[in-house]
Amino acid sequence: MTDSTSGSSNKSIRLGLCLGALGVVYGDIGTSPLYTMRECLHHLKGMDRADGVLGILSLMFWTVMIVVNLKYLLFVTRADNRGEGGIFALLALSHTGAPAKKNSRRIVGFSTFIVLCGAALLYGDGVITPAISVLSAAEGLATFNPDLQTKIVPIAVVILAFVFFVQSKGTETIGRIFGPVMLIWFTTLGIFGAWHIFDAPEVFRALDPTLGVSFLLTQPWEITAGILGSIVLTVTGAEALYADMGHFGRKYIAQAWLFLVWPGLLLNYFGQGAYVLANPLDQTNPFFALAPEGGLRLFLVGLSICAAVIASQALITGTYSLTRQAIQLGYFPRLRIRHTNAEHAGQIYISLINTALAIGSIWVVLEFKTSADLAAAYGIAVTGTMTVTTFALYLVTRRYWKWPLWKSLSLCGAFMVFDLIFLGANLHKFTDGGWLPVVIGLGILAIMHTWKSGRSEIQEKVYGGAITELELTDIVKSESIVRVQGSAVFMVATPSGTPLALLHHLKANKCLQKTVVLLTISTWEVPQVEDSERLSVEELGEGIWRAVGRYGYMESPDVNNLVTRVAERGVPIKPMSTTYFFNREMIITGGNARMWQWQKSLYAFLSRNATPVKDYYQILPTQIIEIGLPVQL
Repeated sequence: MTDSTSGSSNKSIRLGLCLGALGVVYGDIGTSPLYTMRECLHHLKGMDRADGVLGILSLMFWTVMIVVNLKYLLFVTRADNRGEGGIFALLALSHTGAPAKKNSRRIVGFSTFIVLCGAALLYGDGVITPAISVLSAAEGLATFNPDLQTKIVPIAVVILAFVFFVQSKGTETIGRIFGPVMLIWFTTLGIFGAWHIFDAPEVFRALDPTLGVSFLLTQPWEITAGILGSIVLTVTGAEALYADMGHFGRKYIAQAWLFLVWPGLLLNYFGQGAYVLANPLDQTNPFFALAPEGGLRLFLVGLSICAAVIASQALITGTYSLTRQAIQLGYFPRLRIRHTNAEHAGQIYISLINTALAIGSIWVVLEFKTSADLAAAYGIAVTGTMTVTTFALYLVTRRYWKWPLWKSLSLCGAFMVFDLIFLGANLHKFTDGGWLPVVIGLGILAIMHTWKSGRSEIQEKVYGGAITELELTDIVKSESIVRVQGSAVFMVATPSGTPLALLHHLKANKCLQKTVVLLTISTWEVPQVEDSERLSVEELGEGIWRAVGRYGYMESPDVNNLVTRVAERGVPIKPMSTTYFFNREMIITGGNARMWQWQKSLYAFLSRNATPVKDYYQILPTQIIEIGLPVQL
């Protein structure tokens, strides 16, 4: 390959990554102009409109500058776990201080609990974002034809139903058009904004940060809280810059932001502000008012709906990924995960999560009916997650980056003050709908904490006093134990001791296969495990081997593949004729476990309804034997 050809290929790859980031990373924040300025203007009644608009624009500009450019792009995205980002990457780094350290099985600690709160709030965001994005875009139809006003809610419901329905088909085909559509979207935002920005050139005064601060200081707290609660809508979706970093890389996410997304958003917001100043009596949503009535207005509405669908898609698939990470790290019950693309492990579908999000989003549209009412529910989850991210970043700077205390406190303290101001300003929304993401978050948090605590208790009760490998080899040498032809794999939760399934098998059948593998699936607090670290095999004697398969929190275990690799290490085992033995836990409450009674009951319910381990590991049912294991919590 010539240098010119290689350079052209590398350039195409770079452009492809930037384009992909547009479709996945910036869908949520990219649809914020649909409703943010409109919501801010609601708080300007009874005051000088010109001063209010300039103050709002100043707050918008500097909020984006501080939250996105400074906090996320400059600092948070540096906290990568082997190139991956997201709330669980921060959790892993803050736990271990080293990216390859194994997952801890201890009871949930304070710092972990706080980070889990942030993760739980993301589920509330996953319900509201598709609803408000699609509803806001559909409302644009009424600016084109007022007769469509009564049909907005049914149209939004149909669009959402379609979006969630196609999830099971996979996103490969539709994903290819995400980037180009969002390229057109951000270009259109910039063009329409620039078209009107000189209607009132004084909007450039808003670049002065003192304009926004002085505007807030001259208003009563009720007005200030309302404006700040709406201003934060400009940065909804900023978390995606970090969460999707592993897909595109920090460099290309930053380039897409700096060279297209940020300019397009700023031009559009300032264009909306200029239009409002030049047309003070126009009550139309300033976003759609940027396009003249007729064909261009219809084009903008149609493009808005496409952008809203893409923003929804990104949130939905992001929630799948978040759930898989939580399952792998032991914070969520096992769910059936289906891979929709054999070539891309990250493209997954989780039916239960998809159904829950679909029901939640459609119910939200039917309940709130307008994006203006729904905006009241938006903000608490976003600011809560941003606050938790700052807390986790502080832990990373201290434990992983080894910063001195003064440096960590200076940086993260400044971010925390900013986050808490916005969080406090959004608390007044609680009774108007802000309770919704909080309730969803509390429900998810209860599940996460209960499942992790229950698993820790079971590990201690079941495996704390397990017999050693030496004792096992002595047992199988007993004359009362018959060694039969064939091979067996006993799944064991810990890489030491003996699985109870094997002991029950010996007690009941008085026989044991000539080849036995004790297999443990271990999750490390890293996104992916290097192939060289994937498997370790140790011979214990008497035809017994111990194997440990290691996976990252963004990977799905493949036991069949592991056993094939075990055979390649010289273990006399035939994967297709091997029998797999599992424990089937039967939870009984009323014990002395360190859990509340409601948690014990919840864990028992979750355990009964979780996808069985045998299904999660993708093993043929004809090769499986389950042995009941009563456990009292």
